[in-house]
Parts: sequence; C-alpha cells; structure tokens
Amino acid sequence: MTYVVTEQCIKCKYMDCVEVCPVDCFYEGENMLVIHPDECIDCGVCEPECPVEAILPDSEGDLEKWVTLNADYSEKWPNITRKGVSPSDADDFQEETGKFDKYFTHNPGTGAN
Repeated sequence: MTYVVTEQCIKCKYMDCVEVCPVDCFYEGENMLVIHPDECIDCGVCEPECPVEAILPDSEGDLEKWVTLNADYSEKWPNITRKGVSPSDADDFQEETGKFDKYFTHNPGTGAN
C-alpha cells in the first residue's frame, strides 16, 4: 500500500503534509503535489494533515488514475522537503469539483528544500 494525492489538491496545494513526512516522498507540480509510491512508507501521518482531504490510501476504491499520476509525476517533478507558500487563492478552490480537467498542469513546481 501507498498513499496518493488526489484531485482535491489541485489549485489548493497547502503543503502541510510535506512538513510531517518522515521520508520526504512528496514531489511538487505547479499546482499540486504527488507522492512517490516507492518512497512512501505507508505511515499515514500525511493524511490527517491535509485540510482538503486530498491524500488517501491507494487501497480505497477507484484511485487507479491517481496512483498512476502520482507514480508518473513523482519521477518528473522536483522533490519538496519543507512547506512552501500555498497559492493565495487556494481557499477559493477547496470545494470545486472537476479540477483535473480544468486546471491540472504538467509543469513542475519549484521544489522547496
């Protein structure tokens, strides 16, 4: 099992999860984070830290798209080991649905280390 970051993170990217991860397995895209599945130790400390509940265990149903996305982009985006600054308009996107189709970008983040 591993944890995955899902659609709720897009355009929110609060990064509280990064501060508690003991193995630094988060990677930063322009408007969301992902978890490297081979680095995650399944400790689960990140899950309750996410204010938008974007982090889920991969054992929860119907997450294959997110498992694949996390695996793919954790190989392309820079590692992030400390909390950065969340987008100034993050709160405006907390309740929005369909964010992947509207806002997902392949662009990497800055990778705060």
